[in-house]
Amino acid sequence: MRRRTQVAIIGAGPAGLLLSQLLHVAGIDSIVLERRSQSYVEGRIRAGVLEQGTVELLERAGVADRLHRDGLQHHGIRLALDGELFRIDLHGLTGGRAVTVYGQTEVTHDLIQVHQARGAALVFEASDVALHDLEGKAPFVTYQADGESHHVDCDYVAGCDGYHGVSRPSIPAGILRSFEKVYPFGWLGILADVPPCDDELIYSNHRNGFALASMRSLTRSRYYIQVPLTEKLEDWPDTRIWDELSLRLGPEAAARMTHGPSIEKSIAPLRSFVAEPMRHGRLFLAGDAAHIVPPTGAKGLNLAASDVGLLADALISHYRENSDAALEGYSARALARVWMAERFSWWFTSLTHRFPDMDDFARHMQVAELGYIRASRQAQAVLAENYVGLPLAYSARGSEARQGMPEFANMGEAG
Repeated sequence: MRRRTQVAIIGAGPAGLLLSQLLHVAGIDSIVLERRSQSYVEGRIRAGVLEQGTVELLERAGVADRLHRDGLQHHGIRLALDGELFRIDLHGLTGGRAVTVYGQTEVTHDLIQVHQARGAALVFEASDVALHDLEGKAPFVTYQADGESHHVDCDYVAGCDGYHGVSRPSIPAGILRSFEKVYPFGWLGILADVPPCDDELIYSNHRNGFALASMRSLTRSRYYIQVPLTEKLEDWPDTRIWDELSLRLGPEAAARMTHGPSIEKSIAPLRSFVAEPMRHGRLFLAGDAAHIVPPTGAKGLNLAASDVGLLADALISHYRENSDAALEGYSARALARVWMAERFSWWFTSLTHRFPDMDDFARHMQVAELGYIRASRQAQAVLAENYVGLPLAYSARGSEARQGMPEFANMGEAG
């Protein structure tokens, strides 16, 4: 079976679905191909903190009604050092900006619902997806579904299919460069239908390791503790997790913590990863296909949304104004923002976690930096600005700076 579309989108996670919906609003046709089932995609437990820019993109896509009804707007976060809490006033330090707690699972559900309501071309369980002629003027995608072979002619391909997808490996090895840092620990997460222990998120640096008190709603809590990668879930019954959370988050949070049976538990490794360039010929990468950040700074979904916003605007400029300047500059501009988010996530992880090789000097440096943040409004403002999301203007300036450096001058684009 053969069909034609303007943009073939690989991956039906939040990035691919949001791109498809933004293009639809602009009158641009697309198809979304996903190798997993709909139930699998909708059931994935992921992040839940949305930057204001991400919320605005969801509004622009017409899928923010439930978010505004059920999402929890947060004007601050709390940091803790060995159980002693202090607050970062995000709203006051950033000129009124905030974050919204609304699970990625809910974002994905909302996007799938609006796609299906309008009869969009959204294909689940598409196998053997392959990208062809990406360097030419007539790329196409082939895949198998429902026992048939399919061929999709298109103008452009958007690779939104995550780290293990087919999009990034479709860029020739001689062109693609990868940068990675693997952290020597993971996060053990527990989801429980109990009220959160605080109105805002708590990021705790404790001598036993990092802990995070988060939430998905006023009745569902999400907690994490740092553990060695060698740990096994069976060695962590619920009671042990609750006891460790109470210790690491401190007596004030523990006094308000409601224990309950877990409805989901998992251990996730942490790493930082960036692939360059994010464009090759008529293929554009977005989201986890191009970069991964440790979850400490809540940047993963937001960075994917930022990519998608840039790419949607570039494609709209191409089709409406016959201008390819934004498409040609997409990789450099997106990567400038990616590296800023990577920097913040790496710094926040380094500040809040215990590393296996950490000596007394390194521990004292963590304590000193947290003390400085607590005492300095200027230091708090830097943290707050990064946490709520840097303005898009930073991407343009960062792109200009990278292009001015000899080692980056030819890395922004390929094809």
